[in-house]
Amino acid sequence: MSPFLTAKWWNLINITYAVPPELLLPHVPKGVELDVQDGKAFVSLVAFDFLDTRVKGLPIPFHVNFPEINLRYYLKYKGKRGVAFLREFVPRFCIAFVANRLYNEPYKKAQMASSSTPDGDLIRIEHDFSYKGKRHGISVTVKNVLHTPEENTLAHYFKEHDIGFGMTHGGKTLCYDVTHPKWRVYEWVDCTLDVDFGHLYGEQWAFLADARPHCSLVAEGSEIAVYPPYSLAELDAKLK
Repeated sequence: MSPFLTAKWWNLINITYAVPPELLLPHVPKGVELDVQDGKAFVSLVAFDFLDTRVKGLPIPFHVNFPEINLRYYLKYKGKRGVAFLREFVPRFCIAFVANRLYNEPYKKAQMASSSTPDGDLIRIEHDFSYKGKRHGISVTVKNVLHTPEENTLAHYFKEHDIGFGMTHGGKTLCYDVTHPKWRVYEWVDCTLDVDFGHLYGEQWAFLADARPHCSLVAEGSEIAVYPPYSLAELDAKLK
């Protein structure tokens, strides 16, 4: 099967928080389990750049390079780990429209800008975005030193997933594959967040503004491929 979308995902900021499972259970697609570790579930604020984006091999004018910011959570199905999304922000209406129609993903359009600025042996990665009249910002500084985390580390656990879960407009669970090589991560230095989680994701998430992250990382990124969605029954067949 050919990928539906190809791109580079670059400079992936991942700031992960431990949260009560009951906050996420209403969002879990049918037949899939929430990934709970030691009684805790997890959400990650993820910000990155789409580069050289192509849909079915073709670049879409004005939709080739753009940032995305999402809040995602973690699921599992018969030992297979994956992610799903509470909300995803992109700066282009057409991207949000196609993702909602094909994948039923919770995309919203926002005014967004991103930058990556080298400063000696440091790199500062920034995202500024505005949604419904309120401005938010993410600024992360990393050291320009890369390594590939071991598989038993938190960094590996939260950055490496090759399947997404969601629901069709009719409420059935859907799956889609995302392929990429294992990502290297930068050496973390610091982070400044000016994010009103309650405004962006609902008041039940407002507490994240004062929460201490469980894990923070910046992955270098790579070329990726996203494949057309399929059913949970088809995933069963793949896992046999």
